[in-house]
Amino acid sequence: MLMIATTANAQEFSFDEMTYTPKKTVFKLFAPNDAKCYVTVGQRQIPMKRKGDCLWQATVKGNLLGQPYVFNAGHGDTPGVFAKAVGVNGQQAYVIDLSTTNPEGWQNDQRPLCTSPADLVIYELHHRDFSIARPDAKYPGKFLALTEPWAIEHLKSLGVNAVHILPSYDFGSVDETRLHSPQYNWGYDPVNYNVPEGSYSTDPYDPTVRIREFKQMVQALHKAGIRVILDVVYNHTYDIEHSNFQKTYPDYFYRKNADGSWSNGSGCGNETASERPMMRRFMIESVKYWINEYHIDGFRFDLMGCHDIETMNQIRQAVDAIDPTIFIYGEGWSAGQCALPSSQLGAKANIPQMPRIAAFSDEMRDALRGPFSDDTKPGILGMSKNAHTKKATAAQQSELATQLESLKFGIVGCIPHPQVDMSLVNYSKESWAMQPTQMIAYVSCHDDMCLVDRLKASIPDLQSTADVQQLTALVKLAQTAVFTSQGVPFMLSGEELLRDKKGVHNSYNSPDSVNHLDWQNLQRYPEVFDYYKNLIQLRKQYPHFRLGTAELVRQHLTFLEAPKGVVAYRITAPSQNNTLKEETAEAAPNMYVMLNFTSKQQTISIPRGTYRVLCTRGTIQPQGLYDVKCSTATVAPHSALIIHD
Repeated sequence: MLMIATTANAQEFSFDEMTYTPKKTVFKLFAPNDAKCYVTVGQRQIPMKRKGDCLWQATVKGNLLGQPYVFNAGHGDTPGVFAKAVGVNGQQAYVIDLSTTNPEGWQNDQRPLCTSPADLVIYELHHRDFSIARPDAKYPGKFLALTEPWAIEHLKSLGVNAVHILPSYDFGSVDETRLHSPQYNWGYDPVNYNVPEGSYSTDPYDPTVRIREFKQMVQALHKAGIRVILDVVYNHTYDIEHSNFQKTYPDYFYRKNADGSWSNGSGCGNETASERPMMRRFMIESVKYWINEYHIDGFRFDLMGCHDIETMNQIRQAVDAIDPTIFIYGEGWSAGQCALPSSQLGAKANIPQMPRIAAFSDEMRDALRGPFSDDTKPGILGMSKNAHTKKATAAQQSELATQLESLKFGIVGCIPHPQVDMSLVNYSKESWAMQPTQMIAYVSCHDDMCLVDRLKASIPDLQSTADVQQLTALVKLAQTAVFTSQGVPFMLSGEELLRDKKGVHNSYNSPDSVNHLDWQNLQRYPEVFDYYKNLIQLRKQYPHFRLGTAELVRQHLTFLEAPKGVVAYRITAPSQNNTLKEETAEAAPNMYVMLNFTSKQQTISIPRGTYRVLCTRGTIQPQGLYDVKCSTATVAPHSALIIHD
């Protein structure tokens, strides 16, 4: 019989399974009342006593610092569900004094300033991808690579102010005893949720090393003014049978279908039950632990659509009590049907019920590059040459209208806007973001093809690698739409290097030859990096692109009449802005953005006046390229024009 702890107990319970002092160590475990629990410390097996509803405890006298331990609740040895230090491959937990893992100056580490999520520029990276092929990396593929001068300089020069690191907790698919042999995985296979991954440390056998080096990484990024966002995967475990959840309290932490089979909303064979009091408590405590112990600045929830709304809101409230500037966002979908009704889940459509939690906009993404379900079908970037002309078929006209309106929906931050016709938007018929800061604007991420590969796969003209000029033009145009939108901009690492992954759609376990960043591309395509750099600086310099609230967006952003295949809009200068304190925005009364997705030059009427050109023909200069007097704006094919009066 499954005995479930009460909600009241869950609110009072702490998953602090090991509390160390030099004189004694207290071990606690959440396990069924009818279990027989013991903890093995070194070679000693100590019975645990029940101290409350499903709460077991043992106190061991003496100084146990550095000793390994495992729990057993009748289903095999386990380090517990909330181990804070583990050895190689996470099989044993260790008694640890966490204060000894702090790098010098850790007590003075400060979270970089961010007054609004609209000010964030998020850069998603995988530790191994980012540094494994860097010639001058001293610690390729490790946490410490992000402390090295070359890495910090690259990120600072690019201008990003938040790094989203792919799963960095202890995961199961890389054997830490064989690190001399190349192994690869993104890490979406959790084992120990609250311990850094050993393969990213310089010594996975020493439990303190991975902790110290993770903190050194955070500290170095913070000193550079860069926030650290952790990718968390609470929606499933590596498996069920061998999971720490199942070994401590069988069947409690997972959902089942009505027929008794495991629910599989994650698409990975199982699905955790966030609505259950102790799973909810676990998630809340885990998030708080990463903030307090590791100084994490934000969280990206994998398959947030598997978690219940109430749990996500309680996490937001718990985080607010620590620091309300910590950013929370996630995938607003699941990978399959969940055992809970969709009305209770943290899906994109339910974002209005989750204040100050954001989700990715697949509407904008797929409008630009094409649908997730078909790599060969283009979006507006690969629009047919006739789609915007009188020769267009009815199907082409309909598809173009959908792409244009979906892009406009993304530009305003997926909020209600009087000039966006929701009946034409690709996936959503109602606005789901109440504020633009609840929308992540992006065109590519780790999951699915990177932008270069997707463009090549869906646009026949680009399948010859020789046509780099057209490829770079489309890449620049896509990212201009993303970074001038009112959502929170997000980019995949290496896009600024014209990254490709050999056309692999799902490269989660592909070798370095597929996934590594080719740093020689900095020399091959310097104009691509410069464009990204200046595009990010443009966003930072002008508050027009970071209005921050739905009211300001509706007040200041107006779409203009434009030829088919072109999106054009004006943003009047906000009276108040959310710019970072160290940056000043040039006063510009009216900003005009024109995105031409056609293969022909296009003209748009604007008020007669003198304008400063900031972006044209694939070149950006935030301070301005030149001034021009005109009453019409001419936009080159497959490019953006940005001007202000």
